[in-house]
Amino acid sequence: PPASIADLLLDTLAALTSLLALDRLPRTGWLLSGIEDPETIAGHVVSTAHLVLALAPAVEPPLDVDRALALTIVHDSPEAWTGDLPKQVSMTLPPGMKRDLEARVADELLAGLSETARERHSEYAAEETRESLFVRVCDKLQLGVQLLAYRRAGLGELDEFVETLRSLDCGEFAPARALQAELLSCLADCE
Repeated sequence: PPASIADLLLDTLAALTSLLALDRLPRTGWLLSGIEDPETIAGHVVSTAHLVLALAPAVEPPLDVDRALALTIVHDSPEAWTGDLPKQVSMTLPPGMKRDLEARVADELLAGLSETARERHSEYAAEETRESLFVRVCDKLQLGVQLLAYRRAGLGELDEFVETLRSLDCGEFAPARALQAELLSCLADCE
């Protein structure tokens, strides 16, 4: 039988309240690197969305900017339940385990929002569309923007993050390559 509006609203509220954890959960890489009050997962998602809005309109051939934004909004949603697993932990897991965990969590957590939310998370995880690949690049570029802010504030020994940014393959996305080069130049000036 079709769900009642009341049941749908309960599911939606459950998902929305679960996702509020993203406002409080820190990005662990920064925390483990000695940043005392690191950006939250939600802050990272919003900053990544800003990057998508800044760069996507300049990509050729054109991207579906609205689709890319939807991918950005849901890309880290499983972390509301799993937290931001440190890179060291992710590297010790069997191949595919983190991806499978995030897919199961996203299916359950995002079901309360909409089928669209679940589909966008699956699209992001599959890494098959240009929009999903672009959002993945912006996800890493956002790390560079945050790194620059921390460096300018005189915080932490963060050289490992410079390497992550340096090794980022921006693929066919010229605006992303240009921002990567600018970020690396600004980071070099901060040393």
